[in-house]
Amino acid sequence: MLRNYLLTAWKVFMRRKLFTAINMLCIVLTLVVLMVVTALLQNTFYPTGVEGKSERFVQMILMESSHSTKNNRRNGLFGYKVIEQYLKPLQGKGGVEAVSATLFPQSVSVYQEGRVSEVMMRRVDAEYWQILDFKLLAGRLPTQDDDAQGRMVAVVNASTARRLFPGQPYLDQKVSVGGQVFTVIGVVEDALHLNAYADIWTPITTLPSTEYRGQMYGMFTVMVLGRTAADLPAIKQQLISVARSVPSDNPNKFDRNRFWGDSKLEVFARQLTSSRADDAGVGKLLTTIVVLMLLFMALPALNLVNLNVGRIMERSSEIGVRKAFGATSAQLVAQLVLENVLLCLAGGAVGLLAAAGVLWWLEGSGLIPYLQVDLNLAVFGYGLLITLVFGVLSGVIPAWKMSRLAPVQALKGTA
Repeated sequence: MLRNYLLTAWKVFMRRKLFTAINMLCIVLTLVVLMVVTALLQNTFYPTGVEGKSERFVQMILMESSHSTKNNRRNGLFGYKVIEQYLKPLQGKGGVEAVSATLFPQSVSVYQEGRVSEVMMRRVDAEYWQILDFKLLAGRLPTQDDDAQGRMVAVVNASTARRLFPGQPYLDQKVSVGGQVFTVIGVVEDALHLNAYADIWTPITTLPSTEYRGQMYGMFTVMVLGRTAADLPAIKQQLISVARSVPSDNPNKFDRNRFWGDSKLEVFARQLTSSRADDAGVGKLLTTIVVLMLLFMALPALNLVNLNVGRIMERSSEIGVRKAFGATSAQLVAQLVLENVLLCLAGGAVGLLAAAGVLWWLEGSGLIPYLQVDLNLAVFGYGLLITLVFGVLSGVIPAWKMSRLAPVQALKGTA
C-alpha cells in the first residue's frame, strides 16, 4: 500500500513540474529564514564554545535606585564600588565560584609606526578568563597578580594579531592605545558571543584614572559563575538580597537599590520589555516569538492550501474513479496528505542545505564579525518538525474536502 502511495506521489510531482517547483520554493524560502534565525538565536542565548558555561552563570547589566516615598528613579550600569565591596565578597559563598567585572567593548585606535588601526577593546578582570572558556592559541592569560600590579598587558584575538603584526611573532609585541602602551602576552581564538566579543582585552586596573573605584554607577557589567547550574536559583535570590543591603550614595533622593542576576535570555527579555519582575518577562517574550513564528509559517501554508485546492480539483476525475472502485475517504486523505508531506520533506532537505549555505556565507562574509554557528541536531529537529507541520497544514484541508465528494460529483469535476 505504501509503495503504491509513493509511486502515485512521484508521478503526480513529475506531471505538474511547475506546481512542484512553486511549492518547493515556498517551503525552502520559509525554512531558510526560520532555520537561520533559529540558529542565530540559539547561538546567542544557548551558546557553546567560549560561553559554554552559560548555564552556570548569570549576568548583571542593570542597577536601579528608587525612593520608597518619592517618585525618584535612576538606573544604569554598575559602578566598580558596588562590585568590589558587595559582589566580589560573594566568591566562595553560597555556591558562587567567581564574580567578574567587565566593560563593554569600545572602539579604539592602535598606533603602530605611522599606521592606525581601529579595533574593539574590552577591559576585564582575572575572573573573566575563569568564567569564559577562550581557546588560548599562544602565550598566557592575565592573572590576579597582573590585576593587582596594574600591569600593562594585553590579549588579542587571532584575526587582530594577524592584522597588527603580519609575518611577525605575536607575543611581546607593543600596542599603543590612547597614550598607553600594552605588551601582548596572549593570543586567543576569535569569538563573537556577547560577553566575549572584542579584539583586544586589557586589565581593568590599567584604566588611566582610578576614579572608577569610588563610583556607585559606572560603566561595568557583572558575571556571576555558580559551581553548578543547580546553584543559580539560590544565587539569584542572594543577589536580590545583596542589592537591598547596598546603601545609597544620595539618601535624600534614593533609599533602596535593586539589581538582578539574569540568564542570557532573561537579559534580553528585561531590556526589551523593561520588566522589573524576578523572571524578567521571559514567558511573554517566548510567547511573542512563538506566535510570530506560527504566523510566519501560516502565510505560506495558506498559499499552499490554495495551490493544493487547485491541484486536487484537477484530479477530481481520478478521485471519482477511485471512490467508484471502493476507495474510502480515509485512504484518499492519506494519499493526498502523504503527497504533500513528501513534497514538504523534500523541500525541508533542500531548505536545510540552503540554510547551511547561508550560514556558511555569513561566516565568511564578515557581515557579523567572528560569527561561528552550525546547524546542530537540535536545529535540524526544529526544521524537520516545521516541515511536517507545513505538510499537514497545507494538505489536510483540501484533501479532506475532496475525499468527501460523491463519486458522481468528482467525475463531473464539481465541488
